[in-house]
Amino acid sequence: MTTSDEMLATLEKRLGRLHARQRLGIEKDHEAQIFGQGLTFFHPENATLSRWLIRGILMLTGLYWRGLRNSAKVELRHNRIVTRDLPAAFDGFTILHISDLHVELSEAAMGRVAELASGANYDVCVLTGDYRAQTFGPYADALAGVARLSQSLKGPTYGVLGNHDTICMVPALEEMGIRMLLNERETIERGGARLHLAGIDDAHFYRMDNIEKAAEGIPHHEFSILLSHTPEIYRQAAHADFNVLFSGHTHGGQICLPGGIPITLNCVLPRSMGNGSFNHHGMIGYTSAGAGVSIVPARFNCPPEITLHHLHRPSE
Repeated sequence: MTTSDEMLATLEKRLGRLHARQRLGIEKDHEAQIFGQGLTFFHPENATLSRWLIRGILMLTGLYWRGLRNSAKVELRHNRIVTRDLPAAFDGFTILHISDLHVELSEAAMGRVAELASGANYDVCVLTGDYRAQTFGPYADALAGVARLSQSLKGPTYGVLGNHDTICMVPALEEMGIRMLLNERETIERGGARLHLAGIDDAHFYRMDNIEKAAEGIPHHEFSILLSHTPEIYRQAAHADFNVLFSGHTHGGQICLPGGIPITLNCVLPRSMGNGSFNHHGMIGYTSAGAGVSIVPARFNCPPEITLHHLHRPSE
């Protein structure tokens, strides 16, 4: 049995035959297009010309090195979530949210992420995808970087895949102790109450998300959180009765105008939902600006972050 056959067998056992074969098939088509085989898939992050153009402009204007320094200054942002729907037993529950590591392109930031994570106190940690810098090719270096970071994480850790990640990373990530949620859910119990944590596969590029499957079995009256790499599925999440949505993908714009105004969010999304907290039909959302960088290793007016969410009930 070849290595690829072994991986397929492992993924089929973990995810089921249909999900594993669909995801791997789309990834294969995607890589074929990158190497000129004429398929119709397009991934903006693979546009080499754009990468060199942005980098060249920053170099010519003398801003590149400042942007590079900015990209390493990861901040620990605190976000308070107050809702009557939260069970009393989970009042004060904390979730560390890390997104968009892009390990190989963000080496300077990774040490800072590990330092902040090891010094934070929280109940669970969630990772909302994009561990790899490229959207294709080798992923061993990305896994090695996540493995180093995982040593700084405490307590249960859950994750989802992003549009930069191959499904082949799942077995290794789970060996690190990261429970990957691919259209699946876990239930956390505390003081006789329950909190449901669901996660979906990438909805931005691979479109392997299945919110209905992820939400299956969650009682309507019980508190639930959805993890998605992209916030683009905010409508579906709200109408599926999720109380909270955690996501990333946008990098908050990464290169923003003064005042944090993004030049682009790289997805179809209201700008008010591209960075930080938002609300949609009673669902509370949070889009992380991300810990790493994409395309070019530079940030302006948009600090990288990891986020500590504090869940509370309203004061009586």
